[in-house]
Amino acid sequence: MSTAVPRRILPVIVLSQFAGTSLWFAVNAVMPDLQQAWGLPAASVGTLTSAVQLGFVAGTLVFALLMLADRFEPHKVFLVCSVLGAALNAATLLADGRLPLLVAARFGVGFLLAGIYPVGMKIAASWYRERLGAVMGVLIGALVLGTALPHGLRALAGDASGGAVLLAGDWRPWQAVVVGVSILAALGGIATAFWVPVNPEAPRGSRITPKALGAIWSDRRLRASVFGYFGHMWELYAFYVLVPLVVATRVAGAAVSAAAFWTIAAGFAGCVVGGLLARRWGSARIAQVQLAASAACCLAAPWMLAAPLGLFLAWLLFWGATVVGDSPQFSTLTARNAPPAVVGSVLTFTNCIGFAISVVSIELFVRASQVWPLALVLPWLALGPVLGLWMLRPLLVRSGSGP
Repeated sequence: MSTAVPRRILPVIVLSQFAGTSLWFAVNAVMPDLQQAWGLPAASVGTLTSAVQLGFVAGTLVFALLMLADRFEPHKVFLVCSVLGAALNAATLLADGRLPLLVAARFGVGFLLAGIYPVGMKIAASWYRERLGAVMGVLIGALVLGTALPHGLRALAGDASGGAVLLAGDWRPWQAVVVGVSILAALGGIATAFWVPVNPEAPRGSRITPKALGAIWSDRRLRASVFGYFGHMWELYAFYVLVPLVVATRVAGAAVSAAAFWTIAAGFAGCVVGGLLARRWGSARIAQVQLAASAACCLAAPWMLAAPLGLFLAWLLFWGATVVGDSPQFSTLTARNAPPAVVGSVLTFTNCIGFAISVVSIELFVRASQVWPLALVLPWLALGPVLGLWMLRPLLVRSGSGP
């Protein structure tokens, strides 16, 4: 007899995922403040974001190879990583402009995020095996909101140039944002540890095997979903890093953070609505539509950057919704098309390679944006989605729709 799922499980996991993943872009949201206070170079935003991505790649491999979420109770792993990640994020305040220390701290945060994002997914999967597709849409949507949250907090903190002081002493608004994100992440870990029990019927994970790499290349349908995801990852995180720069071409001050928050947060709607539509049209078709839409947004950049403000903001919101809305569908397609014996290995390697690709695109586009106008740089983000659409074709030929 199946164990009944307590009603609190999904809300707690979603809120904890939202809280924990707010660590991802905590520094990006206050980057202009750091550059002003500590004299960091303009390209440091790419360096620090890449450090988080590389830390996540390393952490994902270590957690998977050591099977940490199987050796120990997953909610306790989530708790430890949330608290340690929160502490490392708060340690940003002690770096005092020393870029090597900042890079090390951000790498550590990325490493610990491997015990938050994937482990949160594992906890959810243990309770919601029958309707995991819909749950995945909500969970990845929560990750998107967590990614956007630091920008929202920075907008609420106000303009540092106005002399606002949120806390006692000589603390500045950006410092309050860093500390606030850390507190929220720690609370998310505590909530999961206390209110999400272990499902006694949860299956044990399988060991990571290199055979999965061969399956990714040799299986035509699996290769289609995995390489479609790689194209998606070329665009996604580079877009997130560039959003404040794009917004700053039209607005200034705290409005930049507010617009960046809403642009990234729009991805929540893209994930949830995409998950609902996939039940009727299939994951492959929804992934194709969203990937094509985000590619069109890239290519439209030269015109939208000069468009009236209302149209400019609508373009950003639509791009924010579609750039990540296909992510749950790619996860679903990859899990479906992978051989059952190596599903865990395929998902692990796919995530690691995808985030490694994001490091390359972040470095390229941040540096390019320092040299050329955004109108010339942004269209090249479409390269990934276009290649992803090409690779997706085998999943779209059966009865005219995806599986």
